Order: sequence, then C-alpha cells, then structure tokens
Amino acid sequence: MSLFIAVPVKDLANAKQRLVPVLEPSERRQLARAMLEDVLHALGSAGVGSVHVVSADIEVMDLARQRGAQCLVERVNRGHTEAVAFAQQEARMAGAERFLTVPGDVPCVTAGEVALMLDALGSGALFVPSLSGFGTNGALLAPPDSMPLKFGEPSFDNHLEAARQRGLAPVVLNLSGLGLDIDAPEDLTLLLERGPDTRSAALLREWGLPARLAGSS
Repeated sequence: MSLFIAVPVKDLANAKQRLVPVLEPSERRQLARAMLEDVLHALGSAGVGSVHVVSADIEVMDLARQRGAQCLVERVNRGHTEAVAFAQQEARMAGAERFLTVPGDVPCVTAGEVALMLDALGSGALFVPSLSGFGTNGALLAPPDSMPLKFGEPSFDNHLEAARQRGLAPVVLNLSGLGLDIDAPEDLTLLLERGPDTRSAALLREWGLPARLAGSS
C-alpha cells in the first residue's frame, strides 16, 4: 500500500524558544536542523514511502532536498495543524492509500518504530502519544483523509475521540523514540539517553551540554 509521509517544520531561526535558558540562538537553530536530519534519516532508512517536508522556510527546504525528501512549500507558516491538513490533501490527490505524519523534533525516532506503526495499523487510524501523554507525535491514517487532525495539547485524547466518532477503532502505540519531542531543557537529557548515536546528541556533547545542564540544576 502506498504511503505518504509528512513532516511539518517551522522556521529554524525561531525554533525551540523554551530552550532559551540552556542554549544560545545559534545553538537552537543548529539543534533544530540536526533533529530534522535525524528524523529524515530514520524515515529514509525505513524505505516505506515518499517523505515530504512541509515548510515555508528556505533553509528547511534545502535541507529536505539534500536528504532526499520532497517539499510541500507553504507561502506562510500557518502552524502545525494547517501544515498537516495541507499534506493530507496532497496525499489524497496523489492517490496515496496511507498517510503518516511525524514532527521534525523527534530525533530519537527509528526506522524500526516506523515499521512497527505500519504493522500495527488497524481500522484506519493509529496514534503515538508524546511522552506527556497529552500531545500526538505520530498519526497514521488509511486512507489519508479518513479524519482531520488537530494538534496541540490535549490532541492525543481529542484524536482518539474524533476517530471513534467516525466509526474508526484507533490503535495506540507507545514508542520511546517517537514519543520524545524536544521542547524543554529536561528533554535534552532524555535525548542523550535515548538517542546517543543521533546527530542531535552528538551536537549536545560537542557543546558540553551534559556539564552545563548539571551546573544549572
């Protein structure tokens, strides 16, 4: 079954404002870029569908092309929910049978986790919760327009309810890599633990971040 994968990404320049206490502006930008590289590497390694990055940022689109992904260009950054809706429409028009969306800030996601999602998909909808249990870090639909997706906490419970209202039996899959989105300083410690071989973790070690985090605690 053909699979359309969408990765919405905001601009890198203003990424990860909640990391301001521990990272300089240039570091936040580099980390956002490295995280996207990690995500695209995992999706590309899975080899299960066409990967599309949704963004209005030129640097993001250049990076996507370098990593073998296609680009869905937004005129302006309208937010995560709108970017995913745009991608769903493109997936439907392309005749895709399944639609998978993951964010660009889950550097610990693996090709194996992507395979698990595809194997576990039941009657039309599968969701992977964020570590907090409130957000949605992965959504897999068959067909792509089987239901609208709306992000922002508490999107996870909302997605389950919306799926049931449409007669779907949503599958819930907890994944340690995909479940970790990097937003707050404490997430950086988990990134080092769960994804030591990622580009993102290598950057953090290069910056001496473990010592910096210990000093700030």
